[in-house]
Amino acid sequence: MAGLSPDNLRDIQAQLQQAVVACNDRCLYNSAKWAAELLNSFPDTASDFTSGSDTEVEESLDEDVDLPADAPFLGDAREARLERRELPRFLIAKSFFDCREYDRCAATLMPKLLPQEPLQRHQQSTPRKSRVSSSSADFSKRASRTPQLSQKTLFLALYSKYIAGEKRKDEDSEMVLGPQDGPITQNKELTTISGILDEYFLKLGGINSTQGSTGFLEYLYGIVLLKNKNETEAKQWLIRSVCLYPWNWGACQELASIIGSVEELSEVIRLLPQTVMTLIFHIYCSQELYQSTEQIHTAITQMSGIFPNSAFLQTQRALLHYHAKDFDEADNLFTDLLSTHPYRLDSLDTYSNILYVMDSRPKLAYLASVASATDKFRPETCCIIGNHYSLSSSHEKAVIYFRRALALDRTFLSAWTLMGHEYIELKNTHAAIESYRRAIDANRKDYRAWYGLGQGYEIMDMHSYAIFYYQRAAALQPWDPKMWMALANALAHCGKSANAIRAYKRALGAGSYVESGSSFASSQSSDPLAGAVGGALDPEILYQIALLYERENDLQEAAAYMELTLAQEEGPDGEDLPPGAQSSAGVGVTQTTSKARMWLAKWCFHNREWQRATELANELCQDGVEVEEAKALVRDVRARLGAEGNAIGREHVA
Repeated sequence: MAGLSPDNLRDIQAQLQQAVVACNDRCLYNSAKWAAELLNSFPDTASDFTSGSDTEVEESLDEDVDLPADAPFLGDAREARLERRELPRFLIAKSFFDCREYDRCAATLMPKLLPQEPLQRHQQSTPRKSRVSSSSADFSKRASRTPQLSQKTLFLALYSKYIAGEKRKDEDSEMVLGPQDGPITQNKELTTISGILDEYFLKLGGINSTQGSTGFLEYLYGIVLLKNKNETEAKQWLIRSVCLYPWNWGACQELASIIGSVEELSEVIRLLPQTVMTLIFHIYCSQELYQSTEQIHTAITQMSGIFPNSAFLQTQRALLHYHAKDFDEADNLFTDLLSTHPYRLDSLDTYSNILYVMDSRPKLAYLASVASATDKFRPETCCIIGNHYSLSSSHEKAVIYFRRALALDRTFLSAWTLMGHEYIELKNTHAAIESYRRAIDANRKDYRAWYGLGQGYEIMDMHSYAIFYYQRAAALQPWDPKMWMALANALAHCGKSANAIRAYKRALGAGSYVESGSSFASSQSSDPLAGAVGGALDPEILYQIALLYERENDLQEAAAYMELTLAQEEGPDGEDLPPGAQSSAGVGVTQTTSKARMWLAKWCFHNREWQRATELANELCQDGVEVEEAKALVRDVRARLGAEGNAIGREHVA
């Protein structure tokens, strides 16, 4: 991609210009904004056109410049004739849409969609399946009702009806998490829209037909199928939409929401045309799947060579660092992004999450003030302010702002998850669980929501339920030790010690790095992790593994892991390190390592290792932890030694 010729770059620019116009014509404003941002990220278009003196500007206007040709028309000659005939009605209908008069827009273009003359609004309790792929006996009767409109006009009419249905659904839902909020309230226009699109595509010949389609009606049909929980067919229609018109970013986002694994992403990529847009789509999906690999960063670097000023690509890189827990680098990228685009609020709610985790209250307060000054009524702004209140332990106020974000956009994933966290803090477990469920409905790939559900059920002592949700979270984020530790704890509560031990060991592998040259403290252990020393592992995980081995009556393994827990107090010896390497400090004396020391002291006492038991007990007295129990152990050792000495003396006398 780095070797694109000037002609290729001009073609991409022309396609992006066309995408901005095409999406704006169809009122897909977010897709148009995305394409326009990418168009203006080229190095020659990103310069400040207000710079320079008046003389320089006049001279530049006098230069001969190859002006780009008009954007090619989407569709065939028949579509062009239809659009010319419908232009007056289309313009007024689009004006109605822009003024948020969605029903009026649809009625202007399709009078049959008036409420008094509905087009077979059948209410179904089960998800509706597409009829496009199957033949129908009454096809001729139904096809005769298909409006004779251009694709652009038909799309605007049906899309405005869809938006009107979504607006009424939000109004009927009333308050967030209220009795009417959730799946109980449906978009009642989906059946009508689906019926018209069924007939339209049947008339064209089904999904395999290529009769001059522009891809936008396929995109709308995919949305309707997704709303009806028919993901299999929705994926087919969205793939077709992206193939027909790759620059519709909305279609790419909807398709990405269905893809649940790296393998599934690879299958979809093979079906798409090998273009710049496909590579951008691959980067976005990989970020959504938390694939922070070197290959993805290389792909972003390649795309940055074409779009060096792209805020979108910089955001994707920052999100990858965020998923990889590299908060410092993510903070730097978002800081640069905020200074370059101070009024861009996209993904700044994630930046507020980063600042929350880093406990950077001044930066979070500044971000909240900037976002509030830009737009108080954006979901991102409400989430940023909510995070600021949460960091200040004002959880009730945080909930108010997360609810405000959801009142603005019920599908805003971040707000559902963050509100669930706040309800956990407020001990309102049932509300937290419902919030997390709504987050999963919006995006099944959100591991934080799966983890939150497990946490909620664990608080209610329903550990068998928690296991399922923790497993989903760990599958989505396998390199986060927190997920495996939570799963192991739930398994242990359910009496599944062997599985819990395996989960704890996965947590060690995810969160720790053991040097290949590390020595091994116990040759009796069959697990090499049980012998690793040098302060490289989490002592709490090691201690829990040891307790589980003790529960399983495998005391040798338990002792080996207790020794390993104790070894985390000190860093690796300097003589064991490569020349010039610095010794890393261990964790020092903690409550966990002191518990391990006490366990080992009792273990040595049980095995009649009096000297080691005395040494460990004396160390506990110095640490100031379990002092009385340690002193009692020392007295017991001395008593045993005295009793053994007296017995030996009597043997000599005899």
